Amino acid sequence: MLREFKPSVPVETRKKKTADSIFHELTRSLCPVCRRVIDAQIHLRDGKVIMRKRCKDHGWFEALISPDAEAYVDSVRFNKPGTIPLEFTTEVKDGCPHDCGLCPEHKQHACLGLIEVNTGCNLACPTCFADAGPGHNLTMEEVEMMLETFVRTEGDPEVLQYSGGEPTLHPLLPDFVRLAQAKGIRHVMINTNGLRFARDPEWAATIGELKPMIYLQFDGLTDETYVTLRGEPLLAEKLKALDRLAELDLDTVLVAAIERGVNEHEIGPLVEFGLKHPAVRGVNFQPVTHTGRHPDFDPLDRVTIPEVVGRIAEQTSGLFAKSDFVPVPCCNPGCQSVTYAYVEDGKVTPLPRLLNVDDYLDYITNRTWPEFSSDIKVALEGLWSSSAAPGGDTLADQFECVACDLGLIASGHELAKHVFAISIKDFMDSYTFDVKKVMKCCVEIITPEGKMVPFCAYNNVGYREADRAHMAAKRLAERQAKKGLVTIELDEV
Repeated sequence: MLREFKPSVPVETRKKKTADSIFHELTRSLCPVCRRVIDAQIHLRDGKVIMRKRCKDHGWFEALISPDAEAYVDSVRFNKPGTIPLEFTTEVKDGCPHDCGLCPEHKQHACLGLIEVNTGCNLACPTCFADAGPGHNLTMEEVEMMLETFVRTEGDPEVLQYSGGEPTLHPLLPDFVRLAQAKGIRHVMINTNGLRFARDPEWAATIGELKPMIYLQFDGLTDETYVTLRGEPLLAEKLKALDRLAELDLDTVLVAAIERGVNEHEIGPLVEFGLKHPAVRGVNFQPVTHTGRHPDFDPLDRVTIPEVVGRIAEQTSGLFAKSDFVPVPCCNPGCQSVTYAYVEDGKVTPLPRLLNVDDYLDYITNRTWPEFSSDIKVALEGLWSSSAAPGGDTLADQFECVACDLGLIASGHELAKHVFAISIKDFMDSYTFDVKKVMKCCVEIITPEGKMVPFCAYNNVGYREADRAHMAAKRLAERQAKKGLVTIELDEV
């Protein structure tokens, strides 16, 4: 028998309410406390994109994904179909993000492979996603095995980056660069704070002969910025390092970590500084990744890609506009935005002002596809890729293909010196972690066990900690075996 429903409040006085947000999609994320994989809702609220999620043990969490909901929703048309690696190195067992290696469910190959050759550093930055400190150096045999993994899964790798810790402290770094080049990797990068380039001219000359590309940590143009982010007043040494890189003719990208309340006002000046310096081929802005060591922060007031783009437009006096920046299609389009400009005699011409780049890279509608040259489309896909290497001949050729009406005479490396790149890369932390983005990641950390792990998964899910424990145990076993061998020899004597 049905019971009669009697509302506690008279029906005529009750009113249904409209939610304060639009529920846009469902994904998977992490609890920022226990790192358990949990459901996460993406909401559009007050023109912003908010991730909202609940851990059964630690409650609700919210984080800002983007301050521009319209651009976020529109970015789906830049989501390019992935390229499948030649082989996978792990199996699907526990589900994303616990099967990284790459597993067969990963949706993109590695545009950029990254090898952390050591854990030690000559700085103790308050902001360090790798939490660099004493630990281990990789051996030549280990690096060769990792490079072979990269070549085997990619076939023809475009870009490899050596990082750390501080990779320039590794005594074998020049040999590592030679080894990667010998294996046919087109562009070898060194990710460095630059201090050894400033302090050790003989060592710098050795690196200079090898012509790697340099990713130089360069957060601002004031000592106050470096004291806050790096713990020391470093501006003079950074400038000295840059001048040495120019002397060595090493193509350099300035890499600036941007943190709320620290150096947002220096974003435009960094672009203008880079345009004038002879060593610099571009600037890569990275909102601070709140993993490892980092200052306290409000996840609802974090720096994002649209904000960096807006500040570039505001602070460069019209040199660049918001419309010059296009999402990168090879990864999730919410992860990175890029623009390029041709620079000659002080005149800066952004490439998107010469042709409508976003129409070429529109993978949903392709509304004007029949009018486009397939060669131009392929060249643009190469430019708007995580494998694009500022200063490299490949990038110069791609730029020349799509900007032929500039009347360019130079080619190859000569042209590359006239192409300036600006990119903004937003790496995820445990507040913003999104499995959907991880599955399309094309920046992979190559591990000593021969796996390739998406960058943001490596720093958030526990892979970094597991690798350090693995390497510590391995080095301990090696030391014990060596001591045992010595004991046997002494006993025999």
